[in-house]
Amino acid sequence: MSAPLARLHQQLPQLVLRTDDDSRQHYGLDWTRYYQPAPLAVALPATVAEVQGIVRWAREHRVALVPSGGRTGLSGGAVAASGELVVSFERMNRIGDFDRVARTVQCEAGVVTAALQQYASGKGLYYPVDFASSGSSQLGGNIATNAGGIKVIRYGMTREWVAGLSVVTGTGELLELNRGLAKNNTGYDFRHLFIGSEGTLGFVVGACMKLTLPPPPQAVLLLALPALADVMRVFEVFREGVSLSAYEFFSDQALGHVLARGQLAAPFEVRAPFYVLLELDDPMHSGDDSALKLFERCLEQGWVLDGVLSQSAQQAQQLWAYRESISESITPYTPYKNDIAVTISRVPAFIASLDALLAANYPDFEVIWYGHIGDGNLHINVLKPPALALAAFRDACEQVNEQVFALVRDFGGSMSAEHGVGLLKRDYLPVSRSAQEIEMMQGIKKVFDPDGIMNPGKLLP
Repeated sequence: MSAPLARLHQQLPQLVLRTDDDSRQHYGLDWTRYYQPAPLAVALPATVAEVQGIVRWAREHRVALVPSGGRTGLSGGAVAASGELVVSFERMNRIGDFDRVARTVQCEAGVVTAALQQYASGKGLYYPVDFASSGSSQLGGNIATNAGGIKVIRYGMTREWVAGLSVVTGTGELLELNRGLAKNNTGYDFRHLFIGSEGTLGFVVGACMKLTLPPPPQAVLLLALPALADVMRVFEVFREGVSLSAYEFFSDQALGHVLARGQLAAPFEVRAPFYVLLELDDPMHSGDDSALKLFERCLEQGWVLDGVLSQSAQQAQQLWAYRESISESITPYTPYKNDIAVTISRVPAFIASLDALLAANYPDFEVIWYGHIGDGNLHINVLKPPALALAAFRDACEQVNEQVFALVRDFGGSMSAEHGVGLLKRDYLPVSRSAQEIEMMQGIKKVFDPDGIMNPGKLLP
């Protein structure tokens, strides 16, 4: 054990510290596969006081700190590749005080998303932020990246569900932000600075999370479409006629990778170029036939080729599996991911331009399209050919990035809709932020993290 680590152990004798190679590899990397983890060690605090002690030690010894939650990020935000100390919050996973009147609950940073969802259900309430990684992602990471997921069009991003935050800054101070208040008009709301800050200002150690009433019983409608342009036509029709909780889309290539795993049967007898998945209030429960009428209208227009409506909760879950299995099914291909967004009204024109650009620039690569298109968010995944070296593949993708992001800029969009910026997209931040904004962001970081030890190299150029 190095002298600084020995000093940390002396100062915090109850702190769990791991220095073995397996732990350093495991905790030093998120779902991004373009970096080799090389952390100094891994700290697993169990209390806020231990987190504060870690930060004060890091300031004294000039050691960089990298936060670690469920490590499900896709932008390298939780990567420790340069001798940093990883701070894992998995032991701080307690759910505390519940306020039934306010519909809020106190959670530590390491609470797994699915655990909060289950807790809310047990209280007759609902936590709506959801995504494929909900079984392993943690609230601290969700808050640090302002995670979105599959139900943004009805419930918004994580930001909407944070009533209060407990954070430890880069100076080791504990700040209690907003304290769960519904109304608090007393100047700057630092809570919203920390949401989406990717651990660069300080560490989220706890949160007061909002809950809500459960939605009516939901059904899932999976539709087969002949063309990419029809995706938004169908969205406009259904959004006007029914209450949507989710509107997802994916290409036939994406479905092909899901089916190749052999766990799901093809949803339709004849494959189609594109598919959309809608989650909506169950027509069988409400007795409302609006969804069926809208489906028939889309069929008549030629925008839809086929469809299936879930008849049970189990079938709804099976239909969701076609969408939620995509990321896992393409992971072996080391995909290069772009997570971009434009305003919903500009999606059709943007898709047309982007489709032409990708076809021209990636003729030899397989490109997988999917995303939460009902909120303007597209996930573009370029798959690495087996024979191509990883470095050469990444270089090829980043050359095309310049054109993709120029298009995003022209449409006034975001180069990172929900995955964060991290290491992978850091140098592209000027696509979505002006020079003046970036300068101000750097100034804000210096206020909360004057020594630059909090997740350095992430988010900010």
